Amino acid sequence: MRYADKPWLQHLSPEHLAPVDPPPTMLHAFRASARRVPDRTALAYFDGRVSYAEADALSDGIANHLLAHGFRPGDRTAIVLQNTPQFVLALLGTWKAGGTAVPVSPMYKGRELEHVLRDAQVTAVVCHERGWTSYIRQTVADSPVSIALTTSESDLQSRDDHRVLPPDARTRPEDCDDLLAAARAAAGAPVPDPGLGPDDAALLTYTSGTTGMPKGALNTHGNMAYNAQRQCQVLQLPDGATVFALAPLFHISGMVSQLAAAITGGSTLAMAYRFEAGAVLDAIREHRPGYMVGPSTAYIALMARPDASADDFASFKWLSSGGAPLPPAVVEEFQRRFGHYLRNGYGLTECTGACASVPPGRQAPVDPVSGTLAVGVPGPDTVIRIVDESGADVPFGEHGEIAVRGPMVVPGYWRRPEESAATLPEGELRTGDIGFMDETGWLYVVDRKKDMISASGFKVWPREVEDVLYTHPAVREAAVVGVPHPYRGETVKAYVSLRPGTSVDSRALMAYCRERLAAYKYPREVEFLAELPKNTSGKILRRELRGLPGQRTG
Repeated sequence: MRYADKPWLQHLSPEHLAPVDPPPTMLHAFRASARRVPDRTALAYFDGRVSYAEADALSDGIANHLLAHGFRPGDRTAIVLQNTPQFVLALLGTWKAGGTAVPVSPMYKGRELEHVLRDAQVTAVVCHERGWTSYIRQTVADSPVSIALTTSESDLQSRDDHRVLPPDARTRPEDCDDLLAAARAAAGAPVPDPGLGPDDAALLTYTSGTTGMPKGALNTHGNMAYNAQRQCQVLQLPDGATVFALAPLFHISGMVSQLAAAITGGSTLAMAYRFEAGAVLDAIREHRPGYMVGPSTAYIALMARPDASADDFASFKWLSSGGAPLPPAVVEEFQRRFGHYLRNGYGLTECTGACASVPPGRQAPVDPVSGTLAVGVPGPDTVIRIVDESGADVPFGEHGEIAVRGPMVVPGYWRRPEESAATLPEGELRTGDIGFMDETGWLYVVDRKKDMISASGFKVWPREVEDVLYTHPAVREAAVVGVPHPYRGETVKAYVSLRPGTSVDSRALMAYCRERLAAYKYPREVEFLAELPKNTSGKILRRELRGLPGQRTG
């Protein structure tokens, strides 16, 4: 059997196997929903509600404002916002003006933002007022940006939950236009047809930059519309269901699996600004969503809430995890506590979101050798191979680099022809992730190539050690890295945060791992931290842990 034979098809549901007929662009998808359910709530934000008709009119106004101020089809808008309705309106307005959206984390500092603005040759920027006055104004001054629109996190709602919203959110700057005021002023005029098609770039999404400066992946409308339509088809959410935006919308998982899927299906997208476990629980109780996706760290934080109960999750039809490794122990504990199975998934920015997931009616197996939880199986239109250094298939069950080909894979990187050719030879994405596939098609991600630890010549994959640490009742979060060792070359070090009200010392944790792992794999050093460093999507950042001063606690 070969990977091209798609052994994973046996696991797929009829909904999963059915052909996908996506609209030409995400703008077509939104407009179809706005025509079909104009009065339905499109965006829910604390106590604020925006209907599909209102979202259509306001995004028309944003498009008209952009065009009136020199924006041209093909130009780019940087959207530097948290999960707010304004994010969605700016995205739609950019598309209606024929432009490409550049989602940017509001956590970026000046140097990081400056790189994106310059590299993407951004024409317009949309940001929070506080961000504008604190650092974006200065950053924009030396960039190609000629249009700036700001907004307040407190707009379009009146609750002002200060667990997540700053108490001084309204700080109207005088040197740029207000997004919503501009939208309302220009909402009445017709918007010229931008003439977008499947091959036009919907997003220019900058990768996390784990190696070198971030580069922009060209996520086309065709890429995005396919994955959004596939998501709707597989989830089979009832008409009028609510999707909760657990993942940040500026991350590819939140953008496609939440935002794009919601507007494609005519669903309500509920938002709560940024992740804070208490605020998220309150929003879930209020909006009673049917679906959400987020990193394992978010689910771990929700489980740590003593007031969280199974009733809080009773409305969900489907809960997905992506963007960060999902330990089997977390899946088991979440199902025991709340009665829901967390469905694993796998994807990258260059895959415009997911390219493998756990199908309906299935639960992901755990590899009996490594203890790794499968991330799912590819869809019927996707081929995932495990390849060696030369790009040749390796046998089922053997480790190699994960390579992906399918309608969600980007055509390349923005202004990076050499990197595009190297990473996407003949259109197949070489992910840089090491994994394997069993003979029935379940995919397992072992780790990133660069994260492999070589201890006395033995390969140690951090994920395997982390999965063992997560089974300890005191461990809340864990990350494993290689650190220099005078004899072994590298040795295994674990960074751990503990569950509230628990305690364990480093020697006990090392002994716990030694009983469950080969001698060369268990950590020789353990360091406890109150919180492990994470990126804005909730993924634990091993690279930052490697940069911490050495402190042996064993």
